Amino acid sequence: MQLKSLNLKTADVETLVVPVCEDAELHADPVLGALAATAKALPEFCGKAGEAVTLFAPEGVRVRRAMFLGLGPLAAIDREALRRFAGTAVQKCIGCHLDEALIAVPAAARLKCAVADLLTALLEGAFLANHRFDRYKAEKKETPLAQVTLLVRAQAAREHRDLPERVAAVCGGTLLAREWVSMPANDKRPQQFVRILAERARAENLDVTVLDEKALRQEKFGALLAVGGGSDSKPALVLIDYNPRGALRSLALVGKGVTFDAGGLNLKPTGSIEEMKIDMAGAAAVAATMIVLARLKPKLRVVAALPVVENMISGSAYRPGDVVTSYAGKTVEIGNTDAEGRLILIDAMAYVVKKYQPDTLIDLATLTGACVVALGEGMAGVFSPDDDLAERIVRAGRVTHERCWKMPLPDDYKDLLKSDIADLRSLGTTRWGGAISAALFLSEFVGATRWAHIDIAGPVYRKKEDAYCGAGGTGFGVRLLWELIEKF
Repeated sequence: MQLKSLNLKTADVETLVVPVCEDAELHADPVLGALAATAKALPEFCGKAGEAVTLFAPEGVRVRRAMFLGLGPLAAIDREALRRFAGTAVQKCIGCHLDEALIAVPAAARLKCAVADLLTALLEGAFLANHRFDRYKAEKKETPLAQVTLLVRAQAAREHRDLPERVAAVCGGTLLAREWVSMPANDKRPQQFVRILAERARAENLDVTVLDEKALRQEKFGALLAVGGGSDSKPALVLIDYNPRGALRSLALVGKGVTFDAGGLNLKPTGSIEEMKIDMAGAAAVAATMIVLARLKPKLRVVAALPVVENMISGSAYRPGDVVTSYAGKTVEIGNTDAEGRLILIDAMAYVVKKYQPDTLIDLATLTGACVVALGEGMAGVFSPDDDLAERIVRAGRVTHERCWKMPLPDDYKDLLKSDIADLRSLGTTRWGGAISAALFLSEFVGATRWAHIDIAGPVYRKKEDAYCGAGGTGFGVRLLWELIEKF
């Protein structure tokens, strides 16, 4: 991706993509304005959202084809609309088997936004749309574009010349997380996935430590080991440390890494089990974020803890009614073996708090179907006793359109986790408020550390493609975490 200033009357352009507004002129460049007016003069195109028309060899410019995409009314054009426009432009070019695209950038003043925000949104949409997960297909029907260029004024090209590389780093992490989530479970069983994560992190010169099953037993990770006990691919805890010189504050990220969740002895039924390869999306987002940090180098120490297991059925699987002793020393009565994510998280969180003493701890997990019931598939739930931290996460989600909603953590709901024979039950005593009781369970293992839990069960997987994300893993969380860390 690049930013470039061109004279459309003298430069040869293969494919130009022009955004068109329904009720206003977006372009200060009179050449682009004239092209948009020509398109809007056609009876089939007036700039409404979703409309598209292509003109071949339009007069006055040396452009082979000019695609015009409608953005709707001016009042509806925000960062997400710009991402979707750029994504749609790239998708259309890929569908036409083109090699490159030149996207005309509207005037920031006419959209009343900062130039950097405008360019970032367009670059994100273009980069994220320029991806195909086809590694398991013999026939590759579509090929991503080799080059995407944003047409800007010379001053903008100079002032923001580093922006494409920065966006590529963050969105590259998002695509990496997408690939890991979409990968079938037979290619990412725990020992395989641990190797994948460790190799990618070490390739970025990050410090990586892997606690294997033997080390987990020595350190008494009783909850994590219980979940992984039913699989012949042994569990592990992957620790990735980004520790820049001069960092004054520290953040710990914990990501749930269940590479396949059969539900254990509380076996998931048909209709629920088929997509359980996605249950490691939290670990994927956190690991990919660490790679982004290694490339962009913020002045903040960040430690990632990724508990990786497979929740399967065998003679050694843990059972409903079992009592396990967590790393923190608290005993937990197992209410349902399909509530496994919270068990691996509590051991990883307690370990990170003890070993690294971070200023802030955030966990990401595809934790509960209850959160999907509450918020749908397009939004994550944020749980934190710290209102400022929760609001920072929600605000970051507004910027990236990885939407989050703050959820309650009422103290009296902790009564749902009381056990007659152990310190805690892993599952609440009622089916209602399951996302809340799960978050309250996690809260028992962070001590006084500033903490937030993000339940990402809804938005990490998409069954149908949209403007800048194909069907499969979405990579949700990488851009969200970077936006949060950049302003930390």
